Amino acid sequence: MSLQDKVAIVTGSGRGLGLAYAQELARQGASVVINDVDEATAAEAVASIEALGGRAVAVVAPVGPTETAQKLVAAAVETFGRLDILVTNAGVLRDTVLWKMSDDDFDTVIGVHLRGTFTCVREAATWMRENEVAGRIICIGSPTGQRGNFGQTNYAAAKAGIVGMVRTWALELKRAGITANAVIPVAATAMTATVPYFAAAVEADAAGEPMPPFFRHDLGFGTSDDVAGLIAYLASDAAAGITGQAIGIGGDRLQLWSHPEAVFTTYRDGGWSAEALDEEGAEIFDGRQQSVGEKFPPLPAELDRTKA
Repeated sequence: MSLQDKVAIVTGSGRGLGLAYAQELARQGASVVINDVDEATAAEAVASIEALGGRAVAVVAPVGPTETAQKLVAAAVETFGRLDILVTNAGVLRDTVLWKMSDDDFDTVIGVHLRGTFTCVREAATWMRENEVAGRIICIGSPTGQRGNFGQTNYAAAKAGIVGMVRTWALELKRAGITANAVIPVAATAMTATVPYFAAAVEADAAGEPMPPFFRHDLGFGTSDDVAGLIAYLASDAAAGITGQAIGIGGDRLQLWSHPEAVFTTYRDGGWSAEALDEEGAEIFDGRQQSVGEKFPPLPAELDRTKA
């Protein structure tokens, strides 16, 4: 597997998961367009790739506006001559419960995650189609978008929407040979660093030590580098036949998420009136309602920082 002579854009790649993706793509031979809202952070990311013999350039701009998407694609084409790979990773958080979430909290998260993914993919896919490049679109989702999470109405909506767009793009871009997939990472990030349940894993990662096997194996929770390999694989020619998928990755675990499918079907002649549902609803719904949110097993005593 090689990405030699390929060119990639990775949004939100100044630090964290995005930087790990960009560095791995560069390690596999790709030239990379780095994106961040902070100039110094973006410059450091570029320098980290160049220090290892890679090629990179930075675009300092917030993801969301069409103008940023245009700048990113232009930077790839003008600097490196082409565009083969887009990874939409940029994101922000504005967590709070529904009744306290402001319009700005909602719009900011939707604007960066959902609109930003849309504008960047539209610009990249348009260039790829017009130039007959069988490109790779890799969008970053979240378990929150798959399962929901308390206090994250905006984030859940955006991440669920991204997976929905990916499924649609897989259909629309198939004839052009462009794949579109969503990656669902579970890793030590700025968000998980604030969750006491993950404290032992985050502390180990920050200290450069191996995470306890409970996190890596049982929870599928790992480092940014654990996710980056999947990004590089999906960006390669080896993954030409994989499209429209939501793929979970973290620690030692890889998962293929199912698409929504009916779990139970029943029929009633004449349809389902309110009265008919009142009569039969309990029998239909009891024991068949689907769970929401993520449910984690109890931490082993030696890893539970809350009892230290």
